This record gives sequence, C-alpha cells and structure tokens, in this order.
Amino acid sequence: MVTIIASTNRPGSSTLKLASYYQKQLAEKGLETTLFPLTDLPANLIQTDLYGKRSEEFKPVQELITNTDKFLFIIPEYNGSFPGVLKVFVDACSFPESFYDKKAALVGLSSGKYGNIRGVDHFTGVCHYLNLHVMPLKLHIASIRSEMDADGNLIKEDTLRYTNEQMDKFIRF
Repeated sequence: MVTIIASTNRPGSSTLKLASYYQKQLAEKGLETTLFPLTDLPANLIQTDLYGKRSEEFKPVQELITNTDKFLFIIPEYNGSFPGVLKVFVDACSFPESFYDKKAALVGLSSGKYGNIRGVDHFTGVCHYLNLHVMPLKLHIASIRSEMDADGNLIKEDTLRYTNEQMDKFIRF
C-alpha cells in the first residue's frame, strides 16, 4: 500500500492541492494510493495518543500507517522547517511497525523561493532515525501559488518534468 501524507493540518492548503495532484498523476501511471491529510488527525491527538496511549479515533490512522509500505510526504515550509503537526503525527505512530524499513519520497513546497529545502532536510533526518528509507530524488517546489492553476494542476514545464521524473522513480522505488 502507498500513502500520500499531506503534511499540514491547515484547511484548504496548497499542500493538500499538491498531494491531490500527485495522487491523480500516480493513478494515471497505474499506481493506486491513499491520501491522508493531517487535517484528518483527531483534534485531541496531543492529549490522547502520545507516549504509548492510543485512542479509538487514532486506531484507523495507525492501521493505515502500519499497512503502508511506501509513503509520499508533501511537506510545506513552516518557520524554516516542517510543520510541528507532522512531528506530532510521527511521534503518535507506533514504533517500529509504522515506518521501520519502509520507503518514502519527499516533496517540499513553499510560498517563498526555496521550496522548503531546509524542512525537507530536517525531515530526512527524522526519517533516517526511524530507519525509513528516503528516495534520493527530493523535490523543492518554490512559489507554489504561481506553480498551480485554479484546478490544482501544476502548470510550469520544468516542474512538470521534475515531478514526472520523481513519480516514475517512486513507482520503481
């Protein structure tokens, strides 16, 4: 199973639009995926699902993550790194069955000009600690609002080329 993680809990985010775009494009290439936006996390996650506790609301999330073999993380830039909710999500998931010896691809995005380079590097370190194998080709999409049309499709030729290359490699990864 392949799961795409839209790595923010911000409603209506560009992250979710980009994750949906990846899901649609991967389906056209023959890879079925599940999209999990962090907006779907239980609202009381911090109180109920850290430090070995498990709520009924988080059980389906944990089952999804445990059954996933490959992840695609779409990661927006928050204060020069990745969103705190992504770290809380990773911390809430059971170790080692959630991520250990599984595979991941990473895509950074930002409204600014660097495409979350630093945040993707930071999250790569977390992945390595979890023994989650990261695909070497990581993308950084800057100025995301100018990269997408009103329907959430990427429109710039070079970005389309790089995202297609990453998707093809992810399928084979």
